[in-house]
Amino acid sequence: MAGVSTKEIKTRIRSMESTKQITKAMEMVAASKLRHAQAKIAHSRPYFQLLYGVIQDIARLNTEQKLPYLQPVQNSEDRIAYVVIAGDRGLAGGYNSNILKMVYQDMAGKDVDVLPIGKKAADFFHLRGVPLLNEQYTNAEDVSVSDCFTMAKALCKAFKAGKYSEIRLGYSNFVSALSQTPATMELLPLSALDNDPTDEGEGILYEPGRRVVFEAIIPEYLGGVIYGALCESRASEQAARRSAMDTATQNAEEMIADLSLKFNQARQAAITQEITEIVAGT
Repeated sequence: MAGVSTKEIKTRIRSMESTKQITKAMEMVAASKLRHAQAKIAHSRPYFQLLYGVIQDIARLNTEQKLPYLQPVQNSEDRIAYVVIAGDRGLAGGYNSNILKMVYQDMAGKDVDVLPIGKKAADFFHLRGVPLLNEQYTNAEDVSVSDCFTMAKALCKAFKAGKYSEIRLGYSNFVSALSQTPATMELLPLSALDNDPTDEGEGILYEPGRRVVFEAIIPEYLGGVIYGALCESRASEQAARRSAMDTATQNAEEMIADLSLKFNQARQAAITQEITEIVAGT
């Protein structure tokens, strides 16, 4: 840092110390939010698993008529609706870009509409001219479980009306605090159901009938899946942000150490220069 005064170096050190305080605080906040998000994942999974088991049972044992949602409506439009979950802010490493790029590649060459959850998702697809169903859920932190069921009911209604031949979901799967993977899954039609023959559930009676129960429970199931994916994405975002802020804090510490060394070298050089001038003057 030749030509840089000790005062300038000291100013840069103070600046980096302020940055370090901010990144450290953000890391602690993200860690706290991550714990809450992990707890929500643990609480939401049993509900989803129970609903999924009931749906499997009804679909497997139905022999009387075709159930809705198992295949696209006849003469339905060849259009796909995507529910895409991303964050509201950046500073989370590759969390937002990974899921958004993956979904954008998945929808290449298709006629699509997007229901964005999170400001980053809405901005991403708006800039690329992708039609948005609505922008009601652009603040992902404020989306509640009731909002997820509202989305699910609207999507089921559009699917039954033949507006869409497929409903897909894009979200980030929380593997661990150090690993989050973007993923897409098919919500409708329910072609991925496990239809292995079994006698389990044959004694169960559904009133007023399997078809009525099936039609009523599918929106609940989809709402549970969307809410579960939202919990997974929230945990992934906080884990990615905590990791990013931890890295930023470490980088700040390294820069402070490097600047402190240069400050001491510059100060020593200045002292040596003054001593040399004093000696030469005598």
